[in-house]
Amino acid sequence: MHWSDEIAQRVIAKKPDKEEYVCAAGISPSGSIHIGNFRDIATALFVCKALERAGKKARLLFSWDELDRLRKVPVNVAKVAPDFDQYIGKAYVDCPNPFGEEGTYASYFEEEFLESIKDFHLDMDFKYQAEMYRSGVYKEHVLTAMAKRKEIFNILDSFRTQAAEEGERDRYYPASIYCPECGKDTTKITSYDDETHIAEYECACGHKGTFDFNNDFNCKLAWKVDWAMRWMYEDVDFEPGGKDHASPGGSYDTSKVICKKIYGHDAPEFQGYEFIGIKGVAGKMSGSSGLNMTPQTLLQFYQPEIILWLYSKSEPTKAFDFCFDDGILRQYFEFDKMYNEYKAGSDNEYLNVVMANCTNEYTDIKTVPMSLLVQLGSIVDFNVPMMETVFEKINQPYKYEEFQQRLDLAKNWLEKCAPEQANSLRKIRDWDLYESLDDDQKKELDILYKYLSEEEYDLDALNAELYAIPKQVYGEDRSDIKKLQREFFKIVYKLLIAKEKGPRLYLFLYAIEKERYLPLLDFSTPKTELELHPELLEEKKEKKEKVYGDPDPVAPIEEKQISIDDFNTMDLRVCKVLKCQEIRKAHSNYKLTLFDGIKERVIVSSIKNDYEPEELVGKKIIVVANLAPARLTGVESEGMLLAATNNACGCQVIFVDDIVPEGTRIC
Repeated sequence: MHWSDEIAQRVIAKKPDKEEYVCAAGISPSGSIHIGNFRDIATALFVCKALERAGKKARLLFSWDELDRLRKVPVNVAKVAPDFDQYIGKAYVDCPNPFGEEGTYASYFEEEFLESIKDFHLDMDFKYQAEMYRSGVYKEHVLTAMAKRKEIFNILDSFRTQAAEEGERDRYYPASIYCPECGKDTTKITSYDDETHIAEYECACGHKGTFDFNNDFNCKLAWKVDWAMRWMYEDVDFEPGGKDHASPGGSYDTSKVICKKIYGHDAPEFQGYEFIGIKGVAGKMSGSSGLNMTPQTLLQFYQPEIILWLYSKSEPTKAFDFCFDDGILRQYFEFDKMYNEYKAGSDNEYLNVVMANCTNEYTDIKTVPMSLLVQLGSIVDFNVPMMETVFEKINQPYKYEEFQQRLDLAKNWLEKCAPEQANSLRKIRDWDLYESLDDDQKKELDILYKYLSEEEYDLDALNAELYAIPKQVYGEDRSDIKKLQREFFKIVYKLLIAKEKGPRLYLFLYAIEKERYLPLLDFSTPKTELELHPELLEEKKEKKEKVYGDPDPVAPIEEKQISIDDFNTMDLRVCKVLKCQEIRKAHSNYKLTLFDGIKERVIVSSIKNDYEPEELVGKKIIVVANLAPARLTGVESEGMLLAATNNACGCQVIFVDDIVPEGTRIC
């Protein structure tokens, strides 16, 4: 039986006739919400699903604990707002947005998290605790806590190992008041009238005042009291918590007693969970430390279903890692194996529950091996038509619509997590290596260069030629011909990618456009300025700061009017930039390879002085697709991109939201 079904059975046993069960989770928006917090949601979600499998109605309740105080400033906030520690002590909902946008500190991180989990398609009932407290809906329950404050102290004290100080019980109050002057919870209640419910308080800022708990609601119960009160108010049936809350004598044990003795309500079924690890990153994740890993970060490498699968297959008390090394490839392999069994109608009950927890009706997963996508993508520079060709060649004829789901994930992982496995072409010729070669080795390179430059060939012919070249130079009967072939391959790899080994050479040379690598094999021309002074390459990498001027005068609207029919003759299409390459001897032009939804097309654009290639690759732009082809700087251009040019901003390409599919027509 799956662990979520075991918990659901315990929940049902407590209240077998309840109309709707409530599974709760909650997060304090202290900073970017990390994937460890997501275990709170996932655990409650899976118990909800287990209750529904048992024929019960269940609701996933999610609380934003935004009335909690700011305790410390996260690293990413401190970088943009060095003086943000002035707000320590204020409620998250009362702190300004540190990133200079609209909204509050709380709303910024709440919206960031909600945006990052959209792909999980979660149905949650949200409660915002600042709104709940300040609207007065908790009034009677706060008054109950104030009236029974000595009983609460006794409960808290019973879980402490250190004896209470003299008079501590009489000075204890279970609620914190937010000061109306400084906005912080650095207040101390000095007296409380049990009949009028009016408290006197003083704040560290120097302000003194009274607080009427009948009419003033800008306060918050202490954590363990607040937790117990909300269990009662929402009639919660299940809520998970981190292992720190689950420890003997911890928050759950304490709040459980408060819930029963103070509010006369049974605490919900509880499940503690282990923290999540990030392989290769040291330290416990937290939203305030800066050592965080948000769902949005993980979704650059993991499909959402695989993230849920990792939570589902792991018992809450078991730790597991999200991997940024080769471990992620093993996780994809394991998921695919289980998913394929599930789709084939497995009779394994546990497997079926694991997969039902992490899949939905929105996505039909294509289990194209991630390891294969990484391997072949590295070889062919993630060129879609070439990937289809290579898949066909290795008798696994996957098409783009099948590997589309994982293509960008594989590319992201290779580039950001395993760049040492990527195969990047050198920027300049390796003259040191070339000059160290003997005449026979140079002759091999001459033959290879001529063959690649002049011959028409397919994959098989190219593969055969690579092995034949050493035989042409040294003779077929050499006993050490295999060693000489290996040495030849090693030289070519080093000249192209500065490594002694790489992807299968014939695939690599066939997949990459010739004009990108042929210059690296041609030593018939003198050294260039960069080759004479390779240190200039580093200088070139440093991005120059762009300086703009005053806006151009606004031009009058064209007097000549066009009809809608005139406009419709322009075929404006959304295209994705697959590659951005420099053109030899071109000062301002880039060669852009695009996918227009039907095929690849090449355009030449004079935006070299405004963009680096990495700023364009992967972006979606608008192209005039039916513009007559023209040859620019030696390259035939099949269209023109749309951009805005003004003295105030330079040339700014018009980018399209990634949600818009390639090939969409602009009208």
